[in-house]
Amino acid sequence: MIIVQDTFVCKPGNASKLAKLFKEWIELMKKETGLGGNDYVMTDLTGQWHRVIMVSNHKSVAEWEKNFAKMPKSPKGKALMEKFKNMNEMYVSGSREIYRVW
Repeated sequence: MIIVQDTFVCKPGNASKLAKLFKEWIELMKKETGLGGNDYVMTDLTGQWHRVIMVSNHKSVAEWEKNFAKMPKSPKGKALMEKFKNMNEMYVSGSREIYRVW
């Protein structure tokens, strides 16, 4: 199993907006692929401010890539991607970490 952690440092006032978008992404992922049961969105309570972290669990990197590619192709996925079109204006920087669970 792998855990994918996407971290975004948002511009002030945008963390909750981005968190809501990612929450929609997770809910749609559950409906479209049956996955996403252990996925979640976090916002900071301590540490660097204005952070949104999305955590998802997958069987393998190949499965993660396959599921990630599926989302924009479905009608609901296309509608959600339209909401994400201005996402780059919401954050300053970001990173992705992929962990193997032993």
